[in-house]
Order: sequence, then structure tokens, then C-alpha cells
Amino acid sequence: MNFELTKEQQMVKDMVKEFAEKEVAPKADHVDKTGEFPVQTFEKMGELGLLGIPFPEKYGGSGGDTISYAIAVEEIGKACGSTGLSYAAAVSLGASPIYYFGTEEQKQNFLVPLASGKGLGAFGLTEPNAGSDAGGTRTKAVLDGDEYVINGEKCFITNAEYAKTITVTAMTGKDERGKNIISAIIVPTDTPGLTINSNYEKLGVRGSNTSEIILENVRVPKGNLLGDPTGGFKQFLYTLDGGRISIAALSVGIAQAALEKALSYAKERTQFGQPIAKFQAIQFKLADMAMEIELARNMVYKAAWLKDNDKPFTKESAYAKLFASEAGFRACNQAVQIHGGYGYMREYEVERYLRDIKLMEIGEGTSEIQRLVIARQLV
Repeated sequence: MNFELTKEQQMVKDMVKEFAEKEVAPKADHVDKTGEFPVQTFEKMGELGLLGIPFPEKYGGSGGDTISYAIAVEEIGKACGSTGLSYAAAVSLGASPIYYFGTEEQKQNFLVPLASGKGLGAFGLTEPNAGSDAGGTRTKAVLDGDEYVINGEKCFITNAEYAKTITVTAMTGKDERGKNIISAIIVPTDTPGLTINSNYEKLGVRGSNTSEIILENVRVPKGNLLGDPTGGFKQFLYTLDGGRISIAALSVGIAQAALEKALSYAKERTQFGQPIAKFQAIQFKLADMAMEIELARNMVYKAAWLKDNDKPFTKESAYAKLFASEAGFRACNQAVQIHGGYGYMREYEVERYLRDIKLMEIGEGTSEIQRLVIARQLV
């Protein structure tokens, strides 16, 4: 088994790392303090082709693989968790469903602008009464002639305010057993009746746009229905499987940043006449952090490899997301502890990592849901 990155993957890593250090990291504190979405950063990411890494060139992408994309998410997330989250959501949730399930016409109209960096996409799944129970969707779409009329409400939607399109899940009818049929429909954000509010005050990832969406008699062409009209539920489950790889990669990036800060501080901070890095209590913390981060990274790469090779990856993506997010939280928490009182202060940055990493245990399926997914795959 070859654990080395390919030449192309290493090139992506080097390129994104350089970009993140020069363009993303210097703005991270400002983005966190102000909650300001880094529009110019995403414009530059689009120009570099980062928003299209896992998509074919004929759709405006870079023709890369999922491993390359995961590497990019890790490097961006290491520099800024907010930017990393919006990047991951734009690709995994905004653009990917159109690539996987869209018609050729939909790909040309909606995917090409997203993959080529001319806009961002969003995925409207979560509702006030349908979070972990995504099947409890109440948003409805009724076919009226050649148009779907959509009414409902979505919450906690990443990138919505800055998106060109939002793929919205909605009930479109009942099956023969009387269960709701959930479909996915592409909604351009300039459609009349669509209202987007971004009024959330968040603990972390404050510079990643998070919005509430209200749909009041929103009309879109019948041709905007994505994939199988009865397969929306399966489609978004597959989309979430892929999204979990990116959240796991983001967790690794934030955790790696925390480890590097903690290690540097431990070497410089002197107590009782020597650097605290010489104390076994601190060494053990650093050792656990480094070990768990490396294990999480390996799981991310495995899940991404399985996806790239068209093998089942539902269980492995849940492994990666669950372990990376929880290990990442432990690493960031220990980074604050190693810094002591300074860790509680903004200027040392590790408190931001701790606030940012917490969402990784919640978004794209909570830790509890990941365990449920894994258990169902096992039995």
C-alpha cells in the first residue's frame, strides 16, 4: 500500500499551502472578529481553480480527485476555519449534487459557474424542525404547469447569502406507502419570493456565512428538478457522505494549526527554569494530539480514496468525520490548556480554534448521527 501523495496531489498541497499562508491566514483574525465574509479571498480561490478541484475540466473544474480536494480543505482550514468551512460547503454541498445528479443542461447552466469560480453554491437541507431527522422536511414543492411552486423555511444554511444557486430539498408528493417523497430542486438566489437572512450570532466559524432561507411561492422551472424526483433523500445522503470527508479534512486542518501553536509555545514558555516542553505532562498532551491528528488524516485519505475508486465509503466517511471532529476538539482544547491563561486570550489564536472546531462535531451530521450511521453499516 502506497501512502505517498502523487505528484499532482503534492502540487495541490504546495500551491494551496502557499496561498493559505499568504492570503487566508493574515485575514483570519479580522474575519473572526467582524464576522465578515472574505469575498475577495473566494474570488482569488476561484481564479486559482480551487473551487473546481474535484470536477472535470469540461465543467469548469480542475480535474482533480477527492484526495486533492481534501488536502486543499485541510490547508485552507488550517489557516482559517471560517474560510475552510465555506470552501468545503461550496464544493461538497453547493456544486457536487449538481455534478452527481444533474442533467447535462443543468451542469452547463449551474455547475460550470460554480466549478470555474464565478460563484458559490449552497445546499438547503436543514429546517427548524428537521435537523438530524432530515426526512422530516416540511418544505413543499407543488408542480403547477411547467413550474414548481416552493414554500417553506430552511435554517443554518452555509454560504446562502453569497450563493448563485441553492439546491433545496422539498416534499413533492407521497409514495405508494403514503411516505413523503423528498426531491431536490435547484433555486437561483435571484428568484422572486426567496428571502435570505443572515442574523445568526455564532460561537465560532463566524466569518462563514450562515443564513435562514424563507421560500414564499418561489417559482422555478420544472427542469430545475435535480435527478430522480423520488430519489432526493438518497441523493442528499450521498451528498452528505462526501461532505463528511471535507468536514473531517477541515477538522484535521484546524487541529493541526492548534498542535503547531501549542508545540511552538511549549518550546518557548519557561517555567521552573526550563521550557514547559520538557515536562512530561506537556509532552504527553502533544504526543496524543499529534497521534490523533495523523490517524484522522489517514482516515480522511482512505475515505477519499474509496470515493475516488467508486467503492462504498459511507461507513468510512462517517469514521473520518466522527474521529477527526472529536480528536480535533480534544487537540484544540489541549492547545488552550498548554497555553494556560494566555490560551484564553484572543491574540494567541488557540481559543479561536476551539470555538471553530466545535461545529465540526455538529455540522454534516452530529457525532451521535455518525455513530448511528456506522452502527447501521455494521449490522
